[in-house]
Amino acid sequence: MEAVRGLDLSIQDEQELLSLKAAGHVVRMVLDAMKVEVRPGVTTRYLDEVGARVMQENGARSAPSIVYQFPGANCISLNDEAVHGIPGDRKLKEGDLVKLDVTVEKDGYMADAAITVPVGRVSPQAEQLIACAERAFHQAMLVARAGFRVFEIGKAVEREVRKSGFSVIRELGGHGIGRTIHEAPHVPNYPDPQARQVMNDGLVITVEPIISGGSGQVFTDKDGWTVRTGDHALSAHFEHTLVVTSGSPILLTAG
Repeated sequence: MEAVRGLDLSIQDEQELLSLKAAGHVVRMVLDAMKVEVRPGVTTRYLDEVGARVMQENGARSAPSIVYQFPGANCISLNDEAVHGIPGDRKLKEGDLVKLDVTVEKDGYMADAAITVPVGRVSPQAEQLIACAERAFHQAMLVARAGFRVFEIGKAVEREVRKSGFSVIRELGGHGIGRTIHEAPHVPNYPDPQARQVMNDGLVITVEPIISGGSGQVFTDKDGWTVRTGDHALSAHFEHTLVVTSGSPILLTAG
């Protein structure tokens, strides 16, 4: 069985691990700063500016801007926008779901995390969707370990999501990360038979359930970036960057 190779810390390189933790810490600070500002009447552009300022103050840069020339520091997606929403003049309103997706580069290393935040009071389905995405992530943590195959992560995610009556968005998933945003392996949110690689101790990946209250089908908006649910159902996103070990993963973006 051939182990998959992305950025492999081998856990012995303390400097690399510390550098990744530093990038992950900035991601956490950006998310926390933006989350505090989520309220009706605030624009997604304002949230992005808050996040960009935290990056700058901590010697970090927006990785999507560097790697893909994304037109914003952070991806901020509302309601049926699953991922890659462009910050702009749209104002948040009561009942919205806002997905804050942050990827930073600091000293040559990258880390990535996302949360879904309710704007004021939201519908019961919206609350359940947020909770389901987080539960699915934690179920995946039981198998995001050295010696397990990558598809076990997707199996755990989809099982939890289906049990809750929702759908995974199969076109979107996690990935290796470290020196750039997207490295090997692709980490599907369903048991993709092609994802049979064995995870090695020290592999750095993101695990990110991206789920829908509808069919799970998506399309890319006319702006060329924003991915929306095909039936305009609500979506939720929860993500951390982690280091695979033989035990519990090291969550680099958790705090």
